[in-house]
Amino acid sequence: MPGRVVLAANSSWNIVNFRAGLIRALKAAGYEPVVVAPIEPAAERRMTELDVERVVVDLQRSGLNPLADFALLREYRRILKQLQPVAYLGFTIKPNIYGCLAAGDLGIASIANVSGLGTVFITRGPLLALVTRLYRRALRKAGVVFFQNPDDRDEFVGRRLVRPDQARLLPGSGVDLERFAPVPLPQGPVTFLFIGRLLGDKGVREFVGAARQLKGAGMRFQLLGPLDEGNRSGISRRELDEWMAEGVVDYLGETDDVRPSISQATAVVLPSYREGLPRSLLEAAAMGRPLVATDVPGCREVVEDGVNGFRCAPADATSLAAAISSLAEVSEGQREAMGAASRHMVQQRFGENVVIAAYLDALGKLTGARS
Repeated sequence: MPGRVVLAANSSWNIVNFRAGLIRALKAAGYEPVVVAPIEPAAERRMTELDVERVVVDLQRSGLNPLADFALLREYRRILKQLQPVAYLGFTIKPNIYGCLAAGDLGIASIANVSGLGTVFITRGPLLALVTRLYRRALRKAGVVFFQNPDDRDEFVGRRLVRPDQARLLPGSGVDLERFAPVPLPQGPVTFLFIGRLLGDKGVREFVGAARQLKGAGMRFQLLGPLDEGNRSGISRRELDEWMAEGVVDYLGETDDVRPSISQATAVVLPSYREGLPRSLLEAAAMGRPLVATDVPGCREVVEDGVNGFRCAPADATSLAAAISSLAEVSEGQREAMGAASRHMVQQRFGENVVIAAYLDALGKLTGARS
């Protein structure tokens, strides 16, 4: 008989935006989902609508404070010991590491989802050795480790953080193709929209740099997403205010529904240094938008150069400006064709049903083996 399944992430926002469909499918399959995550006011309305059992944890998303992280490990152990779930599903770095460690110690089946490698792997800094050791120990007993692109999977297998038999590819977190339905391109100025946390690693500064180079060309540049000043690569409020005062970008704030902003955009841009499989690009593609993104792992899986958008070099505002100009200069009919290609690509490869089926299959095999 199915039982409780814990879903743990570093934010409630992550759960309601990326895992709502999975939670509904778990309920339909007879499981009892339990969300373990911090409370976030911006996510509370949609979390309430999910009608799911919750356990609140205090989690510092950035940094490696040994005392705080040891406390988090103990808290996961306490929660899992109390709930006695049939499986633990981890999303984002710390829930993957400390949650899977706790689950392994308690003999609970676990599935980790590596949705991206983060700043530590991008910069190859001094923390990399510590993080790889933590991952290797945490994922040793995981039944399945999902990756969202082959580059991330190959890096973890190559570093012996996971065994080849554990590693599986998954098309992101999946897109709800009905909720993100195609809409016509807007009239008026060609508008380029960045969606995501305002982080240096997401290429926000390059986006602003490209906007600065193209100022006066009749285009609009918009940022949509939260500040995350606690992150090692976070954009500061002061820096954002300076950009707006300069008049190069408009800041749309943050929202729990990106669809209205995508509807008003000509194209969506993500100049990230590295991704798992970027949800912002997939949702924009589902709504029929051409895309501009860097030629890096994760982004290149979504953007086919010259077909549904244009690629550029990472950490290069001039290359990004050239890609944006290429999209602005094609005819409206060509942009519509690119948007249609985006929608077709998502329908064929990235529907939410594929992700849900993979999770239910993995859960069934793991819990069946345990029982």
